[in-house]
Amino acid sequence: MTESRKRRSQFTIGWREWVELPDLGGARLKAKIDTGARTSAVHAWHIEPFERDGQPWVRFELHPKQKNNRDRIACEAPVFDERLIRSSNGQISKRFVIRTRLKLGSRTWPIDLTLSRRDEMGFRMLLGRTALRSRTLIDAAASYLCGDE
Repeated sequence: MTESRKRRSQFTIGWREWVELPDLGGARLKAKIDTGARTSAVHAWHIEPFERDGQPWVRFELHPKQKNNRDRIACEAPVFDERLIRSSNGQISKRFVIRTRLKLGSRTWPIDLTLSRRDEMGFRMLLGRTALRSRTLIDAAASYLCGDE
C-alpha cells in the first residue's frame, strides 16, 4: 500500500476517546490513547482462569464507568496469551491477554487486550500503539473526535 493510500484509510482520534467492546457485553469505556504502551489494557476485577473444552479461558468483571464500582459486566473470553508487562512505575507483572473487538467511532477491528487492575489510574482503559497502528492518526490536542458517550 502506498503511503498516500495508507493515510487515506486512517482516521484521526483525540488523546482520549469513548470506545466499545462488543464481545464483552458491549461495554463502553473512556479510553486514554497511549502510544507509550505497546499493548492495550482494561480495568478488570475478579480475574479467574479456568478451562473450557481443554482450552484456557478467563472470567472477569469489567467496571466500565470511572469512579463507579457498582456497575459491573461479567465476561468470559479465551486466553490468547500471557505476557510480562512493565507498568508505568516500572513494575513487571504477568497478565492474561485476550483478543477481542474494539469499536471506535464507526470502525471495528480486533485488538489484544491485557486484563489488569487499574484502580489508581484515571482511565479504565488504555489503547496502546499496536491496536492503533496503521489505522489512526492522533491529534494530541483533541478529545472525543469519534463521538461522546
